[in-house]
Amino acid sequence: MNGKSGKDGQSADTTGTLDEALERLHTTGPERGGWLTNHAPMAVEALVRNGQALTVHSWLDRYAHKLEELPPATRPVTAGDWRGALGDPSRSTDWTRFFARELDGPEARPWREVLAEWWPRLLPGIAAGATHPVIRTGHAVRTLLTSPETAPRRAELAHALGYWAARHQPLPPLAPLAVAPSAAAALDAVPPVPEQDGGIRDRLDQLTGFPQWGAATDPDTAKALLTELVAAATHRYATHGHGEPIMLVHAATAPNAVLRALPALPRELWAPSLAAAWTAAAAVTAAYTPRESAPYERTALTAEEVFERAAAHGDDHTIKFTDTALDVGDPLALAAAVRSIELNPPVF
Repeated sequence: MNGKSGKDGQSADTTGTLDEALERLHTTGPERGGWLTNHAPMAVEALVRNGQALTVHSWLDRYAHKLEELPPATRPVTAGDWRGALGDPSRSTDWTRFFARELDGPEARPWREVLAEWWPRLLPGIAAGATHPVIRTGHAVRTLLTSPETAPRRAELAHALGYWAARHQPLPPLAPLAVAPSAAAALDAVPPVPEQDGGIRDRLDQLTGFPQWGAATDPDTAKALLTELVAAATHRYATHGHGEPIMLVHAATAPNAVLRALPALPRELWAPSLAAAWTAAAAVTAAYTPRESAPYERTALTAEEVFERAAAHGDDHTIKFTDTALDVGDPLALAAAVRSIELNPPVF
């Protein structure tokens, strides 16, 4: 299959499909209906990455009814006044244009330099937009790290960072709860929000505290713990995904987006990245976790077969979660991916 990625994670897409898809999508906005996220840039990256490049344009054709035009620009964001525009969703196009100038303008800087400058500024708002902005950023960074750098791929990073800046909204103050010995135990100990009705913003407003987990004093420990968190959240979907099959995928895909970005970031940012990733995973878990677990079945399918099923299923969240499950790569992660295919309604 064209666009198959190797076991070492290096993209082998020689079709030009990803750049074509990104150029097609960069005429569309980051959201629709005033809040719902445009998942297409993330899904097409995952499709190409996992050997499904030939399906990308037909998938986009079917997804097109969910796309809206770019919102109008209002006034430029500048290096001197960006704080006043942070967290203003009406200025998403202003933000995208700002990052486009940073990455491809007359005084453009290397993308890693721009990312390193803005990552700590944006990290406190990691749960904003139901974690979709950081997830989109993680997909964009993975592409730039593992494949040739092109203008559409830099532009995708500009769109991702612009979306994150526009939706940026920190969580309410959180009290430290009891220390948990592992990522899995910490997720199990996250207290559910009292009122599990309404959208994610209503639920996140109810957060009061999370278990203490993931203290890291050095970058390598932070990376190891973040890897543990991604695996634990992916595994947990197999038994708890039924609580809210779409939203609970983000408990795994959000921290995995951070993990994917680590190699592009200065090592001193790895520990705070772990802390933010734990906050994002715990927030989604608190908002949607069910009271009881459910049984699941192991799968005899290979990783490639599981992803082929996810691609045929067509649901954007399922595609992205399966992509994360393949990063984890163990039998329970594959079972969780199959569970997401079972739980989420197919698109096609």
